[in-house]
Amino acid sequence: MRKLVIGNKNYSSWSLRPWLLMRQADLAFEEVRIPLYQAGSKENILRFSPAGKVPVLVDGEITVWDSLAICEYLAECHPEKALWPHETRARAQARAVSAEMHSGFANLRKHLPMNLRRSIPRAEFPAEVRAEIARIQTIWSDCRARYAHGGRFLFGGFCIADAMYAPVVMRFRTYGVGLEGAAREYAAAIEALPALARWIADARAEAEVLPEFEL
Repeated sequence: MRKLVIGNKNYSSWSLRPWLLMRQADLAFEEVRIPLYQAGSKENILRFSPAGKVPVLVDGEITVWDSLAICEYLAECHPEKALWPHETRARAQARAVSAEMHSGFANLRKHLPMNLRRSIPRAEFPAEVRAEIARIQTIWSDCRARYAHGGRFLFGGFCIADAMYAPVVMRFRTYGVGLEGAAREYAAAIEALPALARWIADARAEAEVLPEFEL
């Protein structure tokens, strides 16, 4: 059986992405949780990947690290699961917005770290964070305008793009980011996922507290 090596569920947004995708796609895997920034954490992760970071997917003799690379690998292994949209234009856009999430939004990550145990509504955000929040809402609204006929998610049915943005939905909830229209409806669809509810319950049961993520 495949193994998915993840970090703390309360803090590790990158771990959430492939975990949620695999749960939504009903792909069996063994979960290996390694608490981050603890004594021995790095050494334990290095047992699975020389990159020394989570998440890591171990599939027999194949090891894949990095959230998006794991999702791409799973899409190749399971074309029947439609982890990317079937239609060429939609698939290209889904890949583009996923890559934008993967490589961008550094200010959002810095100022709004994922923390599922906390509710920290803010009245104001730095200008650079507001710009990234606006960009994300534009992405969500544009995708929904094009593909809402197919379902409640960015491209109709749940796909890799939704897994990439699910942690952002959680950040917005933690820090009280106001959403409107299609972006608000999309966030509600993500929050309603039973698999995400399970992740959140596990996160709230964790004992570890990482001060650098407790703003």
